[in-house]
Amino acid sequence: MSVRQSLLAILDQGPCYGYQLRTEFDRRTGSISSLNVGQIYNTLDRLERDGLVTKDEVDAEGHVYWRITRAGSAAVRDWLDAPVARTEGTRDELTLKLTLAATLPGVDIAAVVRAQEVASRARWDDLTARYAQVDAGDPASVIAALPLSAALFAAEGELRWLAHVEQRLASHPPRAMALELSAEKPKRGRPARRV
Repeated sequence: MSVRQSLLAILDQGPCYGYQLRTEFDRRTGSISSLNVGQIYNTLDRLERDGLVTKDEVDAEGHVYWRITRAGSAAVRDWLDAPVARTEGTRDELTLKLTLAATLPGVDIAAVVRAQEVASRARWDDLTARYAQVDAGDPASVIAALPLSAALFAAEGELRWLAHVEQRLASHPPRAMALELSAEKPKRGRPARRV
């Protein structure tokens, strides 16, 4: 998630102070990933350093307002116009866990996968029940449910992937995939440069 671009996009609507940005972020994203105020102010300081926002007026209650610059507005447009690049090389904990577990001698990988399937199914069931509560006639409810639907589709994809993993691993005996520690000693430091 890009906190930087999210805050800029909100500021592009008008000047805000830190806690106001937090509230607007939660309101607009369905509170999918709450931001702490310290994170917001650190981000605002970096945005100011980069010339994307400036400090504005201070109100009677001492709130320092932040205003987006032209460069900041341009950055928001660029962010919204560009597709999000998804990468294959994620460090997803589940992917790493199952990949490593499959290579560890003595680990019942089928049991690890089944345990994850039970937990993932429970999450999918919970998300499905919550999504059924969305009021499709209320625009605010529909917007707030977008992150929920993304989580629901991701949970469905995870269940499909786990079924795929279970099927692929079932065709190989666990001993065939187990890897002992390599006897090869890697060299320390950078590899020698070739000329």
